[in-house]
Amino acid sequence: MFILEFKAIGKTTQYQAIEEAIRTVKFIRNKSLRFWMDNKGVGQKGLYAYSTLLRKEFPFVADLNSSACQASIEPTWSAISRFYDNCKKPSVKKKGYPKFKKNQRSVEYKTSG
Repeated sequence: MFILEFKAIGKTTQYQAIEEAIRTVKFIRNKSLRFWMDNKGVGQKGLYAYSTLLRKEFPFVADLNSSACQASIEPTWSAISRFYDNCKKPSVKKKGYPKFKKNQRSVEYKTSG
């Protein structure tokens, strides 16, 4: 997989749209993490289903691309599964409980083809 990073020169409205997308992704991540904390036994598919519910409940989440919404769940589930893996290992002293994100600066749009 290739990851390209670049600095874009855009208009004010484009920068505002990017900032709104970043805030929405952070909102989805933090809400899904809270959903996992409040409900025992929620898996990755449950978090994906919850992101669909968030799209129906909040209009600003529905404005974001559905693949970007699902891509924001993946780092959340990665942190949760890493926490579970660390709990199983007796040698790891710090378990690394998943934390809420305050400063998130990226949006991931996955495309195929």
